[in-house]
Amino acid sequence: MDKRKHQKILNHFIKNDPEIYKIMLTVNFDDWIEPEFKKLNDNEFFIALCRTIIGQQLSGKAANTIYSRFLKLFIRKKISPANLLKIKDKNIREAGISWAKIKYIKDLAQKIQNGEMNPETLYDLKNEEVITELIKVKGIGNWTAEMVLIFTLNRDDVFSFGDLGLKKGLEKVYGLQNLTKKQTKKIISKWTPYKSFGSIALWHSLE
Repeated sequence: MDKRKHQKILNHFIKNDPEIYKIMLTVNFDDWIEPEFKKLNDNEFFIALCRTIIGQQLSGKAANTIYSRFLKLFIRKKISPANLLKIKDKNIREAGISWAKIKYIKDLAQKIQNGEMNPETLYDLKNEEVITELIKVKGIGNWTAEMVLIFTLNRDDVFSFGDLGLKKGLEKVYGLQNLTKKQTKKIISKWTPYKSFGSIALWHSLE
């Protein structure tokens, strides 16, 4: 991450949320997000979305293992919507991907293939508009769309209320139990415009 931006984020949190600031001092953000942001082409975006869908409700280690097997299904690891649609569901299932997720990634491939979704246009949309577009794909809900906003589109100000890890992180940091959405909103309101980095700090605190 650019040093000036990193310092700007730290300055914001030391002033607005010292508890999160302390955690941030131990976080290497480059381990979480690409140090230099670059726009992905349609195919690269498709690959990123497939990886996100495959990783739903899995630990990082399990997700990486299954994704590696998924890559091996493609000749010379050339992943594209067209190539995915040529692979038999049975072969994808043998890589460890559930039947439901197979349906999801094939629906995504079909929508990109027939022009229903144009990933490159997502960069020009506001966060809520991106979520609206992404959840048109089977298996992509708010949580998956929010992860795409943070880790693929590199949006700075995203918090996922549906993420159990973030809830646990807040309860741990603030010594709270049964945190409500109202309490959560009050805490993270101080993080704007860097809620994504506060989120990363919380995930890091649970490692």
